Amino acid sequence: MTETETDTTRDTTTTTGGGDEWADGLLAPVPDDDGAPFFAYAARGQLRVQCCAGCGETRFPPRPCCPHCQSFESLWKKFSGRGRIWSYVLPHPPLLPAYAAQAPYNVVLVELVDAPRVRLVGNLVASADAALNSVPPERIRIGAPVKAAFHETDGGLTVVRWLLERP
Repeated sequence: MTETETDTTRDTTTTTGGGDEWADGLLAPVPDDDGAPFFAYAARGQLRVQCCAGCGETRFPPRPCCPHCQSFESLWKKFSGRGRIWSYVLPHPPLLPAYAAQAPYNVVLVELVDAPRVRLVGNLVASADAALNSVPPERIRIGAPVKAAFHETDGGLTVVRWLLERP
C-alpha cells in the first residue's frame, strides 16, 4: 500500500478499557473500540487518522459517527506524520511522582500538515525512545515543523511522539 492509499478495511481490534494503566512509569492511554485502530497502526509505524467513508472528512478523535454527514462508515487514511507545533505547555510540580521526576517536560499540540483541522497531543522528544524532558524548553516554538515518531511503552502500547524537523 502506498503512502497515499487508504485502508478501507474496518479494524476490529477492541479493548475492554481495563488492564495496566501505567506504561514506562506514566499513565498510559486506554484505547476504546473507536480509537484502537489508531494505536494498532502506530504499532506498525504508521500515522493513520479515521476518515468518513461517505464524505471523506477526517474524524479525530475517532468516533462511530461522522459529525458532518452522520455516516457510520469509516476508513483509516495514512498521513505523512508531519506537522507544526500549534500549542504547548510545560507542566511543573506538583505532579504525580513519576511525572515530577521528569519535570520540566513538554506536552505539545501538533497540527497535521495534511489535515490542518486534526491536532494530536504528544511530547516533543530528541528521539522516539528518549525521556520526556530530552528537548530543552527553550527549543520549543509555536509553528516549529515536527515529524511523528513511534515509541513502544513497556506496557506494549505504541504512542506517537514528535521530533523537531530541524534538530
